Amino acid sequence: MGRVISIGEVMVELSLAGAGQGALGYAGDTYNTAVYLARLGHDVAYATVLGGDDPFSGGIVEAMAAEGLDAGLIRRVEGRVPGLYAIERDANGERRFFYWRGEAPVRQFAELADQAALGAAAKAADLTYFSAITLAVVGESGRTRLAELAGEAKAVGFDLNYRARLWPDAETARAAIEQAAGKARFVSASAEDLDALGLGDEAPERWAAAGAEVVHRQHDHSLRVLTPDAEPLRIAPGATVKPKDTTGGWRQLQRGLSGGAVGRRVSRRRGGGGPQAGGPGRAAHRGDRPARGDACRLRSPRRA
Repeated sequence: MGRVISIGEVMVELSLAGAGQGALGYAGDTYNTAVYLARLGHDVAYATVLGGDDPFSGGIVEAMAAEGLDAGLIRRVEGRVPGLYAIERDANGERRFFYWRGEAPVRQFAELADQAALGAAAKAADLTYFSAITLAVVGESGRTRLAELAGEAKAVGFDLNYRARLWPDAETARAAIEQAAGKARFVSASAEDLDALGLGDEAPERWAAAGAEVVHRQHDHSLRVLTPDAEPLRIAPGATVKPKDTTGGWRQLQRGLSGGAVGRRVSRRRGGGGPQAGGPGRAAHRGDRPARGDACRLRSPRRA
């Protein structure tokens, strides 16, 4: 069992179910990943900034406790409330989002979070994980602090989850993302995000050459796994199903956290054909989450 620190924003989710109807929940990219990893048996702490006395922040903390997440790195600030978003799904499972997050306290992450406790936790953990959304919402001062944490951590996992509307411009996003990926032990990136940033296929190769294990999802939904010490591995896409919800990126991250060597062993056993990416459930729905106790091995990092 590995110790993981996940850093980012948890938001209140209003899932629209028809005219005047909706279901309340809590979500966020790094929070969802923290839940997935906890269900897979890892010891996971989540770091963020929430409101102090509002029912939504309280609900988030309760939801974390129910999932077995350590909330000791959460700072709560009186008079503030977390961000909120509404989500609408069409008949094909594709989603539209509507956000109210500009005043969320995580925007002042560097100033409000307990940086001493976070630094000590990152040094002790097997993996410190954050995403490009984390980089965007914490602002310039928060990005500076995350860069410091990345230098102190045993190993960093970074998900290139690019949302253009969260950044002042693409140049700022590229610079921050390049810096984070350059310090990461594990990187998850999609072709769509790389194209949007003007990085292309060359960036994952460069990050792998610098020492990262990179899971690169291609336009055809295959995965390209690049490591510093082996030939790239291609994982073919599995069968396509009609999704209820296109949220399902935990498989890609799990492959990255488990390491490219796992996939290479499978590939050799199959005579070089390689495993499949996702299988019949590749297009996931909300119920498609790992049950508690499912195996997922977090490898010891090779570099500090």
